[in-house]
Amino acid sequence: MKLLHIDSSVLGPHSVSRQVSAAIVDRLKQAAPSLQVVYRDLSQAPLAHLSGSHLAAAQGAPAPAELGPDLAASAAALDEFLAADIVVIGAPMYNFTIPSQLKAWIDRILVAGKTFSYGANGPQGLAGGKRVILAISRGGYYGAGSPAASLEHLETYLRGVLAFMGITNPEFIIADGIQVGPDHREKALAGALQAATSLQAA
Repeated sequence: MKLLHIDSSVLGPHSVSRQVSAAIVDRLKQAAPSLQVVYRDLSQAPLAHLSGSHLAAAQGAPAPAELGPDLAASAAALDEFLAADIVVIGAPMYNFTIPSQLKAWIDRILVAGKTFSYGANGPQGLAGGKRVILAISRGGYYGAGSPAASLEHLETYLRGVLAFMGITNPEFIIADGIQVGPDHREKALAGALQAATSLQAA
C-alpha cells in the first residue's frame, strides 16, 4: 500500500499543518509498518504555476524545449497521486484559501482523462478509490455558523476539488484559531494531534 504525503505550509517547523500531517502519517505507519511513503514538500520544491505554453502542450501542441523539465515535474506529480492508495495533505489557510503552492500541485493532478472525465451526464471522477486525509489549520474561526464562515475557501475548496475527482468522503483534521492567541494555538494543536493519533488504521 502506498501513501503520498503532501505539505504546503511555508512556515517549516513552525507550521501547525505540518505537525498534524506528520502525526497522521506516523499513526498510519505504526498501524501498517509496510506502508510505502512518498513525501512532497511544495514549499521547498514548488511546482511552477501553469503557463499558456503548458496548457497548449496539454492540448497536443508542440512543447518548446525549455518546457521539458516542467512537463516532467507535472507528470511525476500526477503519477505519484495516481499510484497512492492514501493521500495526506497538510494545508494551512492563507488569505482565506489554500496556499498558491498547493494550487499549483492541484493544477497538475486535476487532469481530464486521468482523475476526471466528461461524459453525457457531465463530469465524472476517476480517483474515487483513494483515502484522503487533510490536516488544515486556520488562524481564526471559520466553521459553519461562525461570523467569518463566508470567508472560508480552504476546506470548502478542497472538498469541491476532491469530489470532482470522485473522492467524496475525505477526512479532515482541523486546527482552528491558531492566531487568536498562544492558548488558542496550543489547544487547537493538541486537539488536532489527538485526532491524528485516533485515526482508523490504513
